Amino acid sequence: MKITKPFLVLLVLLSAFVSFAQSGKKLDKIIKRDYQIIECTVLKMSDKTVEYSLPGETVQISLDVSQIAKIDFASGRSQTFDISPNTSSADQSTSQSIASAEMKHNTIAVLPIPYVNADNQQGSEDMAKFAQNDLYNKLLDKSSNIFPLTVQDLRTTNSLLHKAGIDHNNIDETPIEDLEKILGVDNIVAAKVSYTIGTGTTATTYNSGNAKVSDNNKKVTTNDISTTTANNQTYYYYTVYFDMYRNTDKIYSQTRKPLLAVKDGWMDSISYLLKRSPIYVKK
Repeated sequence: MKITKPFLVLLVLLSAFVSFAQSGKKLDKIIKRDYQIIECTVLKMSDKTVEYSLPGETVQISLDVSQIAKIDFASGRSQTFDISPNTSSADQSTSQSIASAEMKHNTIAVLPIPYVNADNQQGSEDMAKFAQNDLYNKLLDKSSNIFPLTVQDLRTTNSLLHKAGIDHNNIDETPIEDLEKILGVDNIVAAKVSYTIGTGTTATTYNSGNAKVSDNNKKVTTNDISTTTANNQTYYYYTVYFDMYRNTDKIYSQTRKPLLAVKDGWMDSISYLLKRSPIYVKK
C-alpha cells in the first residue's frame, strides 16, 4: 500500500502528541518511612509489596510495604501504611488489646528520636536516647513557656513503650492514636535526626626566619623557614524532622538543616523548632 505524504505527516504528528502526553503524565508519589519520595507509576499492590516503574522505564521495581509511610496517587487519592505488614494477625490482635494508660490531659510526651545515618540507614540506639533526653530537658527548662502543658516523665514514657514493644527502630511505624493510648497523653512531640558525614582537608602554613644585618642596619641575608600543616576535618550534615500532635491531629510539622556542619549542630535545630512550635509562648 502506498503511503501518501499527508498521511505520513499526520502519523508523525500523532506520534509526537502521544510522546508529549506520556512525558507530561502526572506521577504517583511513594513517601518512604525514611522520608525519601519516589515519583513513579504504581503498577501493582499486595499485602506485602508495591510494584512500580520509574518515569521513562519499563522495569518493574518491588518495594516492601514496611518501608512505605504513604502513597499519593496521581488521581488525588492517598493511602497510608500505619501497621507493619510483617505483623501477624495474632500480633495485631495483641497490640490492639494492650491496656490503655490512664489519660492525663494537657500532658505531652517525648518519643524516642531515631538518629539515622542516611547513607546506610543504620540507627544509633545510644544517640536516639541522647536526643530524646535532650528534647525532654529542653521542654522541662521551658515549662513556663509551654503552660498549661505538663511534660510526662521520661522514665514513664520509655517504660510504657517498652511494655508495648516499641523503641526507636519501630516508633515511626506506630500510629499516633495508638501511642497516645499507650502513653495516656493527649500531646506528643516526635522528631527524627538524619545525617551524612563528609571530610575535608585544610592546610596551614607557618613562616619563620632569621635576618643578618650590617652595621648600617640594612638587611643583607635572611634564612626563612616555611612549614605547612594539613588538618583533616569531619563535617556532619543534618536534617531534623520535627512534628507535634494533639489528640491525634498534627498541629506542627517542620524540617530544618543546621547552618553549621558540626557534630552537635542538630541540637540547635531542635531548640529553634521548639521555640517556634504552637505550644511555646514567649515570656
